[in-house]
Amino acid sequence: MGRAFEFRKERKLKRWGHMAKVFTKLGKEITIAVKQGGPEVTGNPRLRALIAEAKSEQMPKENIERAIKKATESKSGDFKELIYEGFGPFGIAYLVEAATDNNTRTVANVRSYFTKCGGSLQTSGSVAFMFDHKCVFRIKEDPSKPIDLDELELDLIDCGAEEVFRQEVEDEDENVTSEINIYGEYTAYGAIQKYIEDNGYELVSGGFEQIPNVDLKDVTPEQRATLDKLTGLLEDDEDVTAVYTTLKPEE
Repeated sequence: MGRAFEFRKERKLKRWGHMAKVFTKLGKEITIAVKQGGPEVTGNPRLRALIAEAKSEQMPKENIERAIKKATESKSGDFKELIYEGFGPFGIAYLVEAATDNNTRTVANVRSYFTKCGGSLQTSGSVAFMFDHKCVFRIKEDPSKPIDLDELELDLIDCGAEEVFRQEVEDEDENVTSEINIYGEYTAYGAIQKYIEDNGYELVSGGFEQIPNVDLKDVTPEQRATLDKLTGLLEDDEDVTAVYTTLKPEE
């Protein structure tokens, strides 16, 4: 069938692997959101944003409903959101977010990944000060109705947004679409989401990120390979929802 078929097959297999991890992590986040704010999307903005993200990731409706149901059942696991801090090799700081119903298991796994790659898990507060907790939203842009970015930014500044920019996104079929990224203070989450919904924009995702506030550190290709291994081990853990570092992105 030729190399083109094999290339597409490989991309699809990677996509399936990505979907499985994303579905598991989104399911936990949905469960937590329901426990914190209730199962009704009208009164739970975090849940609305997570469901929008789940749909953009093509998460089946039954998976979403199962996560919501799990949160409302008294016998369900009590997932908690935790942050682990550590240093990878070569002085790179790591902030690891997790959603787990068994902290003993998760912390043991995270510690083992650091140790295996020459890093170390640290105590709370060791690296958190190197990151700023921000809210971030992604909205879809209709190519037939381009968004006036300057006008949107002016409106969103009043809601607490700090940065608004356009980004091209390529899907697994190499189709390129445009999205608007919005970053703001952690406390501006509700106001920004309300503006997006009130003005009819299509929300792709809404959540929180840890943004480094220190100079990012560059490393050699050999050192990067070791750090990539550590990052991969952490990201592959089902309890880990996000990994942030002070490593300078590869150019």
